[in-house]
Amino acid sequence: MSLDILLIADIVGTIAFALSGLFIASRNNLDILGLFIVSFLTALGGGVMRDIIIDRVPYSFSNSTPALMVVAIITIGLLFKLHKKSEIENHFLFIMFDTLGLVSFAITGALLALSIHLELVGVIFVALITAVGGGVLRDMLLNKVPLLLKSDFYGSVALLVGAILYLLNEFNIMNNFAILTVFAFGITIRFIAYYRDWHLPKL
Repeated sequence: MSLDILLIADIVGTIAFALSGLFIASRNNLDILGLFIVSFLTALGGGVMRDIIIDRVPYSFSNSTPALMVVAIITIGLLFKLHKKSEIENHFLFIMFDTLGLVSFAITGALLALSIHLELVGVIFVALITAVGGGVLRDMLLNKVPLLLKSDFYGSVALLVGAILYLLNEFNIMNNFAILTVFAFGITIRFIAYYRDWHLPKL
């Protein structure tokens, strides 16, 4: 398993979710402090929860790079007025960045779980928490029902990514190409599920 791929996935996820947080903050007419709080929660919250679960100091607490990335992305987003969109949560930019963050962080969580030799349940759970934890914290702060509980194929994508990476590792075919293939698969499934309105069976 390449640490380079892990780092790249983490960077992509942080950038994507920071922008996603910017869009949500704009949608809810938050002030500048609220914008930064929401963006930090969205981009870094899942990673903090993941690191607590696997019993290590949260990476964003011991390294300034993630926080600086969030600040830089928010600043760039404001300068280019990326948040000035109507119906932002249904806009392609929001869906794209949210999907990139979801899949990237699911991969990061799964790879870290595999690195400490967790079994299948542990791998998919850590992948899920890393991918959706920040969004859940954000939505709770904004007094909204978390997207995880409203969109069947949101959390399911993270679970699928975690399960596939676990199987690849079990069969000793984990490599950069395989991880990139899983990344593309996760993004494709999320987009198809969103635009075709796929749902899991309801009781």
